[in-house]
Amino acid sequence: MSGDRFIEVPYRMLPGETLDALLEAFVTRQGYDTTDTGEGMRGWVAQLKAQLERGELLIAHDLRTETTEVMTLAQWRAFGRDLADDEEEG
Repeated sequence: MSGDRFIEVPYRMLPGETLDALLEAFVTRQGYDTTDTGEGMRGWVAQLKAQLERGELLIAHDLRTETTEVMTLAQWRAFGRDLADDEEEG
């Protein structure tokens, strides 16, 4: 991935409210059923925090667009490949 455009943000550096908002946006974007956990959105956020702790998810900040996203490792890798292809073509 382009080292001058994206940075990984350690989730522990984010204020709790900011982290929760990012995780809630991820749940919504992925189309998770918030009734699955029995605790609604709070249950999903707790599960995603555990995945962050295990290194299964990461938070990436795009310096060009100034956006921050939660991604799975597979999404991060695929995104990096797509970007590399775009940069080669551009």
